[in-house]
Amino acid sequence: MNEATRVVLADDHQVVRSGIRAILGDLGGLEVVGEADDGLALLDLVARLAPDLVITDLSMPRMNGIRAIAALRESHPGLRILVMSMHDTADFVQGALRSGADGYVLKDASASELGRAIEAVMCGESYLAPRASSRVLAGLRPAGARGAGDEELTPRQGEVLVRIARGASTKEIAFDLGLSPKTVEAHRARLMERLGIDDIAGLTLYAVRKGLVDPEGPL
Repeated sequence: MNEATRVVLADDHQVVRSGIRAILGDLGGLEVVGEADDGLALLDLVARLAPDLVITDLSMPRMNGIRAIAALRESHPGLRILVMSMHDTADFVQGALRSGADGYVLKDASASELGRAIEAVMCGESYLAPRASSRVLAGLRPAGARGAGDEELTPRQGEVLVRIARGASTKEIAFDLGLSPKTVEAHRARLMERLGIDDIAGLTLYAVRKGLVDPEGPL
């Protein structure tokens, strides 16, 4: 039997932590081993409990989430970190990702979306909530930018890229295109190599800049 993923929650509101804990209990395979109400308490809990996953807010007293994420990334490079925040503006999302967060969901996310985000980050992938992603990408895309000078991609690579940019998981892409998950992973690796991009967020940015997906529409 697989061991449960050990989770530490960080949010300065007890009612929010209780709600997240309840959702994680319903999702299954997740064990909340600690709760923190500020960034410094989060650092202490991670050092003592060695969790697999942290789900953290950004706006917290004593030490905010962005600073805490940066500290955790330096001291625990293998830790998976998912932000759950009310903020969907580009500066918050970019700040969290630059500090080392693996994913970003909003507090109004459904239980199923939170489950998808957790699955993605625990599989070594990135996850951006569609609304948060669109805010970031809309600010990065020059007006009227299209695909002049596009790198040559195969039709299949293009199909995979668009679905990655829309936030689909490896399993979802595999099912949609009739491929195996390993084949999808191989396409993703070749895309990153060909485009000189290191992560999923970078592939998403590329797709929007090339006009392959609409940053203002549903991703």
